[in-house]
Amino acid sequence: MGEILALVEARLLTALGEPDARASVTFLGADRIEVLRFVDGDVVRYATLGMSAQPMTDPTASVVDPSKGPRAELLLSVRAGLADTDKVLRPLAVLAASPQVEGVIVAPGASLDVGGPLWPGAPFGSVLVAEPGRLVGDLELDGPVPRGDGDAAAATDPVRFLPLLPMTPNEAAWKRVHGAQELQERWLARGTDLRDPLRASVSLD
Repeated sequence: MGEILALVEARLLTALGEPDARASVTFLGADRIEVLRFVDGDVVRYATLGMSAQPMTDPTASVVDPSKGPRAELLLSVRAGLADTDKVLRPLAVLAASPQVEGVIVAPGASLDVGGPLWPGAPFGSVLVAEPGRLVGDLELDGPVPRGDGDAAAATDPVRFLPLLPMTPNEAAWKRVHGAQELQERWLARGTDLRDPLRASVSLD
């Protein structure tokens, strides 16, 4: 686990530079989750570190291989200085811990609800998981990862770095009806600045 997280952190630093801050959160029944903050001009990026330590598994599966399954970390990019976005650290850690705590598989197209504003005064209470690869490329894990039951090692999935796109309640409701692709096309057509921490909901008429 430690070796995987060291590789994940190295990939984040290669893609985003040195973090200017980091915090850690521990949840009952889950490994520690760290959140790293990177500043890139007028954009601040938050990246989780720890979610990928364990593969995500289907909670309904009758047989679970503890060495196989998708691995991921979460990325959130917002414009700096417009809101107290550093308070997003705990909600991000909660989302990153959800595969371990709740058996959730986080994948592109999914909606994740944080149960409240992403940060104080935020018009967003949920996020859309976007396709990875544009900001931080997938991390292929060379060689097998030992199984947790002592059996022979097994190949493991790459670590994917999943961008999170904040959604207003209206957008989240619209996405449930029309789907993730339709919402993203609506954002694109309206020229929505998805990094604006104070933006209003896109027109859904």
